[in-house]
Amino acid sequence: MQPLRALQAMRRLIADKEDTQQVFEIMRALSGKTIPRGYRRLLSTPKGGYIAYQREEFADRLSDQAWLNSFGPGTVGAAYRDFIAPRGLSAEGLADESRKVADNDVDAAHPYAWFGRRVRDVHDVWHVLTGYGTDGMGEVCVVAFSYAQSRSLGFAFIAAAGAREFEKLKLGHPYYRAAWQAYRNGRKAAWLAGEDYHALFAEDLEAARRRLNIAPPTLYLSIPAEAAIRP
Repeated sequence: MQPLRALQAMRRLIADKEDTQQVFEIMRALSGKTIPRGYRRLLSTPKGGYIAYQREEFADRLSDQAWLNSFGPGTVGAAYRDFIAPRGLSAEGLADESRKVADNDVDAAHPYAWFGRRVRDVHDVWHVLTGYGTDGMGEVCVVAFSYAQSRSLGFAFIAAAGAREFEKLKLGHPYYRAAWQAYRNGRKAAWLAGEDYHALFAEDLEAARRRLNIAPPTLYLSIPAEAAIRP
């Protein structure tokens, strides 16, 4: 791990909240054995061996508009489609940001690199499943949830630093508690990295949340929208 590199990237991210590259710098610096551990866990699950054998590049699937349009109202797929469209988000755009990191091996033809891409590509899907928005506090919460799911210190570092920046505003809203709730929700939920996303996208969103044991983000939702934007 490279704590100094992570700290420098965090300072740049605080200075420019839109500099998504710094998120990947932090994750690169603090990833440790997270990706190998996650890949081995995937192989140990009933569906994981088949998913790993197929080794689909999920960013390609998420960029297939015809595929996204095939999902009916109320499904996870439709919710994802409706989530990214007005925000101008795309899996490929996120992938491009990850490629800007120096000394990265994100596109390597290796099972660990493939698993890392898979985790990266489902970031916005996790937003949909958890109910966290793309405002500043929503991002803090979804990375706190992701830390619980992955145990990657990069996620923990970003979540803690982000919540601290919001608390410095002294607006009286439960920023720290919302991030902590997101972490606890992630601990209680099923392991999302092992999901068959093809089948998941066809599920009813609320039914999928119940099956995956994803609790509502009540504390995050209690924060007024204008107080949840980037500080």
